Parts: sequence; structure tokens; C-alpha cells
Amino acid sequence: MMENKHVTVRQAAEAFSLEVLGGEEELGRFITKSQVRRPGLEFLNHFSFIAKGHVQILGRNEISYLRTLDADEARHRIGNMVTYDPPCVVITSNQEEPVGLLLHCGETHIPVLRTPDSMTEFVQKLNRFLLNQLAEEIAIHGVCVNVSGIGVLLRGKSGVGKSETAHTLIGRGHRLVSDDIVVLRKLSPQTLLGTHDGSNKEFLALRSVGLLNVVRMYGRTSFQEETRIALDIELIEWQKDALNNELEVDVKYKEYMGVKIPHIQIQLQPGRDVAGLIEAAANNWYLRMQGYSAAEEFRHRLEEAFHDEEDE
Repeated sequence: MMENKHVTVRQAAEAFSLEVLGGEEELGRFITKSQVRRPGLEFLNHFSFIAKGHVQILGRNEISYLRTLDADEARHRIGNMVTYDPPCVVITSNQEEPVGLLLHCGETHIPVLRTPDSMTEFVQKLNRFLLNQLAEEIAIHGVCVNVSGIGVLLRGKSGVGKSETAHTLIGRGHRLVSDDIVVLRKLSPQTLLGTHDGSNKEFLALRSVGLLNVVRMYGRTSFQEETRIALDIELIEWQKDALNNELEVDVKYKEYMGVKIPHIQIQLQPGRDVAGLIEAAANNWYLRMQGYSAAEEFRHRLEEAFHDEEDE
């Protein structure tokens, strides 16, 4: 995670319409950890191996446990929890705050929030939100599209036809994610998310035509906010003497922030259906993920035919 990445408690509160029970003046506190915690050992005496700085979530089990204790013991347990310096504490299922929570959090300047969502529902939503917002990210020049549910990153020299190809794909029912500037976010060592930077949302720039708002022109289904990147496709000029009829090339990869993405090159030539080739590449990738390889099947047929000839 990049050191300067953070989300404020206020941003999280606004994103999920959280009720502020205490510490409204402290909503500018930073959230820097992408995983929230349910206090368990945090209720006990201090442990050095428990990470600090995580949002603490109090569900029905946690609050029911605190209510089994007398007031002084409950306050003591809550005091133990706040020593781990959570940026905020969130109560789920619209429960009443336990005795001592607002007092301890007020003394340590920790906001207390509440949501009607259940523990399971809210933890999932908040974790996804924080993971996305706190992910390491870079911006690259290219176009991002979603082709039949598969995220594709189109790259190539300026003027090679990336945006025009994206326009053709939109006409075939696929979706634009971002044109010109693509923001890539690393969600895990294996997962790369592609999205826009806000300013170019829904816009597609075509040479000789100008700027298009694809949603206004083609409807809401022509645009998608983000997509997991599955393929990196580079559009390059036609290479006359290159070998273009390989049975199957070895899988090549392009690496972004340590995440390896399968990479192919598509050579351009007048009359070539580039959008169709991208559709084929996306569908072929999907079949590979299902364990099927057309080249393997073809080789298997050749081997069978060869053995049949030997047996004759």
C-alpha cells in the first residue's frame, strides 16, 4: 500500500450513510488499513501482536458480551479496545451503544458511528470499499473495455486506433471503462482493477469526430465503472516478415505493480477486424481459464491420426 493513501472517517460515513453517535469533530481521522476488525482479544489486556489502526466493528455478539458484564468491567474492556487506536468504532444492526463506549471514545477522540446493516453485510461492504480506496494505483495511457464480462486493457502508440476500436466494441454490445487515461489499482498480488480517473468518466475521444459521451449516445449499458483486468492487448503496426500463423504462442505477460497480466499483440492492417480479434482473444482466454485449449485438442487429433497411420 502506498504510504500516502488514506480514507477519512467522514468519507466512509458518507459512503454508507452512517449515523454519528459521538466524535463528529473527529471525522477527519484517517483510515489507512483496508481490513476492519471485530474486537475479540482487543477486549482483553493489551497484546503487542495485534495490529493497531483498524476500524473496530461491534456486532450483536460483541455488544451482547459486554452486556453480560457489570458496568465497571464493561468500561474496562472497552478501554482495552481503544488502546489499539481505531480510527472509528461502528455499531451494527442499529444497536444501542454499550455503557462506557462514548466516554472512552470521547476521551481518545475516536468517532462512534452506527449502521442498520448487519455485521456480516456491513463488514463485507466496508472491506470492499476500503480495499478499493486504499489500493496501490498507477495511471497509464490506454483504453480499458469490458468484453463479454472480461476486462481488457488496450495499449499502443498514440493514433494507432485504440479509441476507434473501443467504439466498435461498444457498438457490438461491450462496455467502455476508460479512454485515454486508465487508472490501475492493485487489489491483491493476482488482481488488477481498471477504472477511470473521474474526469474522463463516460467519455470517448475519436479523432476527426471529437468527444463522445457514450452513455448519452448509446445508453447506460455502454459504460462500466470498473473491471478486473484479465488481458493486456497491444495494438502494433503490421510487420510484413513476422511469423503470424503460429499454432499457439507461449503465454507472455505484462507486469503492473507486480501483478502479471496475460499479454498479446495484434498487428494492424487496413481491412482487419480488430474488434473481432479482441472478442476472439477474450473468449479464448475465458476457455483457457475453463481448462480448454484449442491448440491442445488440435495436437491431440494430429497425434491420433499419426498413430492410426502407423497401425495400418
